[in-house]
Amino acid sequence: MLKLVVVAVVCSISVITMGQKRTELQSSIARGKAVFENTCLACHQADASGVPNLAPPLIKTSFVLGDKTKLINIILNGLKDVEIDGERYDNPMPAFDYLTDTEVADVLTYVRNNFGNKAGFVKAEEVAIVRKSKKKE
Repeated sequence: MLKLVVVAVVCSISVITMGQKRTELQSSIARGKAVFENTCLACHQADASGVPNLAPPLIKTSFVLGDKTKLINIILNGLKDVEIDGERYDNPMPAFDYLTDTEVADVLTYVRNNFGNKAGFVKAEEVAIVRKSKKKE
């Protein structure tokens, strides 16, 4: 009987934790959508399809679905003259280092979980670590 109670408590805690993470993810995505619309939409377009040879799409590319640190660095440092998945993009992207750690995390979480993308969410703490290492250079 005691084992059954312990198992029930552990399962309840797991369900609560999963629910909290889902709510946290949904909140981050909602905030990230607002950042995207104000900061990214003009170049990457409302559907994230980008502009050929100028601004890359944000749909299922190796940059979006790959290493979060690389993606954080792109937001903080900008990007120019890049090839992504065999396509060349020449329009320079400015640094958006004025965005807060939370705004960067939220917009990346939004992009990585929309437009057909399925990737993990980015935490503000991860952005803070990358930003801090950038200042040391």
